[in-house]
Order: sequence, then C-alpha cells, then structure tokens
Amino acid sequence: MRKRTIKGWWLIAAFLSGLAFAMWAEELILSARQDRVEFSAPRVHFLSGKPLDRMRNSDQVQYLIRATIWSGSKAHIFRDIVGRFVVSYDLYEEKYSVTKLEPTRKRADRLMTDVGTEAWCLQEMTMDLTGVGGTEQLWARLDIRALDPKDGGSLFGKDNITDSGISLTTVTAKMIDLLSRPAQSSQPHWGPFEAGPLTLDELRRAQR
Repeated sequence: MRKRTIKGWWLIAAFLSGLAFAMWAEELILSARQDRVEFSAPRVHFLSGKPLDRMRNSDQVQYLIRATIWSGSKAHIFRDIVGRFVVSYDLYEEKYSVTKLEPTRKRADRLMTDVGTEAWCLQEMTMDLTGVGGTEQLWARLDIRALDPKDGGSLFGKDNITDSGISLTTVTAKMIDLLSRPAQSSQPHWGPFEAGPLTLDELRRAQR
C-alpha cells in the first residue's frame, strides 16, 4: 500500500510539473501574418505592483519592452528591438492612456483597460522577418521593465541632443544597454520569457 501511495504522489508531482512547464511555455505566444511576427503574453500583467501605485497617484510610468529573434541558431540574432512606452491612469474613467515613444511615436486612439493596454504595447513590437526561410528555426525572447523616473530622464540627457535634434541611435543603444543588465531586485520587471525553437511555416499553419 505504501509503495502505491508513493507512486501516486510521484504521478501527481510529475503532472503538476508538466502543467507548470506548459503554463510557462505559453507565457510568450508568437503568431505570424505573412512575414511579420506578432507577440502576445496574455498571462503576463505588467500594469501592476509599484508601477500601478504610481499611476494611481497621477504619475506616468515608462516601460521598456525588448523583443529579440534568433534565426538558424541561438548564436545569430536576426532582429533585436526595444520599444519605450509611457502609460498613465485616468482615475475618473478608470482606464489607461498609452503612448509609444520609441522607435517611432504613436498614441493609442482611446482609453483602454489594463489588459487592452498590455496587449497594445506588445502588438507594437511586431517584427518583419523578411529574408527568414519558412523552415528555418527561430527563437524569441521578451523582456519588460518599468523605469524609475531618473532612468527615464537619463535616456534623453544632453549627450543625446545633436544639431538635428535627439539622437535616436544613442537612445536605442542606451535602452538596449539598460535591458542587457540584470534587473535589480527593486526594479519592477517581467521576464525574460522565451519561445522556440519554431519556424515561420509552423506559425503560419497555426493561423489557418
């Protein structure tokens, strides 16, 4: 009887471990529309914790979202982009306003719920994978961090200003450098989340 009980616990533990792994694997979901790959993470909620407290106190919070795609092998980065977003909370409407600042400026055309705002930010990280073969193996990673006010200000310091305006190359390099460092325990962050290996053909078939 004791052996059967122990075996039963092992089966339960194995099932729960497998379930946890499956849930983790689904935190980053990729979909393909022709040669463009879109990111979604319905289990990940970054409008929470200290950043949300700041927004409810009428502060704006800046987020950096980094999306990376490797092709062929994990040694070859095909594309690595960082988006910078500023989010605020409307206490009267109880909804969010969001603007993408980098790499191109774009504002959401309406106030949204927390889930809608998170989804909008990730949709803005869509990547063009033109040149990648349909059967070539791909890996993806997503990393999200909330900036302290001092970090957000330093991205547009005097050294980023040229005669023609703000140097976006310098700003992008600073954002990538910031996200390349391990997140401090006090810094709100989510991820990194990973997916792969997979192929464009597999993603396209999943869309049918």
